[in-house]
Amino acid sequence: MRFAIRSCDHHLVVAALYGTQARLTILKQPAPQSDPQTLALNALGWIIVDEERAERFLSLTGLTPDELRASIGYPSTLAAVLDFLCSHEPDLVAAADAIGCRPQDLVAARERLAA
Repeated sequence: MRFAIRSCDHHLVVAALYGTQARLTILKQPAPQSDPQTLALNALGWIIVDEERAERFLSLTGLTPDELRASIGYPSTLAAVLDFLCSHEPDLVAAADAIGCRPQDLVAARERLAA
């Protein structure tokens, strides 16, 4: 969730940083894309931020970091990302939550990429 300061007369820190006309507004994040490639790339980002999970991904897919970089735009590589998540439900659920979609959206994206 992102925050933007709009106005707040009672908070000295906000007033010092943003002036006396600052107000807190919560901005909604845009809805995630339903594009399977976008979902797979977002899921890959979630995978690689955790070193152990990233190592498990590379080990199970047989990809090296260089091969992953070189093939990132291929549907087969993106499908492998989603296959990795779909094979372990806790990761699937956690990834979906982290990237703002439903687990079934990731499963459907995998099916579209594998077709």
